Amino acid sequence: MSDKGCCDSVGECFFDYYTSKILVIRSKKVGTLNRFTQALVIAYVIGYVCVLKKGYQDTDTVLSSVTTKVKGIALTNTTELGERVWDVADYIIPPQDGSFFVLTNMIITPNQTQSKCAENPTQASICTSHRDCKRGFNDARGDGVRTGRCVNYNDTIKTCEVLSWCPLEKIVEPPNPPLLADAENFTVLIKNNIRYPKFNFNKRNILPNINNSYLTQCVFSRKTDPDCPIFRLKDIVEEAEEDFQTMAIHGGVMGVQIRWDCDLDMPQSWCVPRYTFRRLDNKDPENNVAPGYNFRFAKYYKDSDGTETRTLIKGYGIRFDVLVFGQAGKFNIIPTLLNIGAVSKNFSVYISVSSQIMHT
Repeated sequence: MSDKGCCDSVGECFFDYYTSKILVIRSKKVGTLNRFTQALVIAYVIGYVCVLKKGYQDTDTVLSSVTTKVKGIALTNTTELGERVWDVADYIIPPQDGSFFVLTNMIITPNQTQSKCAENPTQASICTSHRDCKRGFNDARGDGVRTGRCVNYNDTIKTCEVLSWCPLEKIVEPPNPPLLADAENFTVLIKNNIRYPKFNFNKRNILPNINNSYLTQCVFSRKTDPDCPIFRLKDIVEEAEEDFQTMAIHGGVMGVQIRWDCDLDMPQSWCVPRYTFRRLDNKDPENNVAPGYNFRFAKYYKDSDGTETRTLIKGYGIRFDVLVFGQAGKFNIIPTLLNIGAVSKNFSVYISVSSQIMHT
């Protein structure tokens, strides 16, 4: 009997049909709350979800490639090198694509040869006798391989003798003002190609309205030439609220930010790059240990008798990193329905709860 009753109950439940009970509340307060909430739903969906957040669109992030080309000439006159003209082959070291380094200052040590000389005085290299200098010792932070002799560095200081490129580079501050002060007038052509693979959309920052004639004479300006992809280095640094000549002494790192935010439901001509600039390295006056950006490189020569010599250059300069960001959106029915459905459900629950509270 119990089994049959259970089966009958299940059968009856299987063919049952339920509907929601509609409760009409005749209340100005509840009615006003209901209409006000409905207005909020409509305003939220249209204003925030659709207009501001573009919830009706599918999105994709940018893929990018960047190449650069720097141009400019600078003239220097130094004791070590005399009067000299520097072109792009001299001050772009090494040639790079997404980032590029521009030489702005240097400490030059000419006519170095493989020979023996007194090490620069440090706590580890100062000596009083040969016993203080271990033969064959190689300090990673030193200047060469020690010969085992303690020799005069000057009239008052003795240091260990080393086998190295002599004369050694002097430990001095970089020149102020910087040697390549004219670098502020150098220009760089930045070529940026972007792609949104989900939408099969490609574009580059040399826009269709730019021709060869315009490109040979334009320089980026937010007021007169906002689409020009050629930038003067001084303008980049100044837009980051920095002084080029001050930064050029010890060097630094600048960021060139290119942002591509594209609404692909609009004409493609509306999808254009936006440029911003900022300094990326630390410039804390209270923590100025090892400031700026520098590295060493050398130019090698051979005399007629086969003796190899080199000119050592400790180069200071500004590295420019080109950083590309962006997001594109295009209408898609799926995110549209999902966003509207989620909003409607949440507000329906809110209306129901609010109505019960007001009725109570």
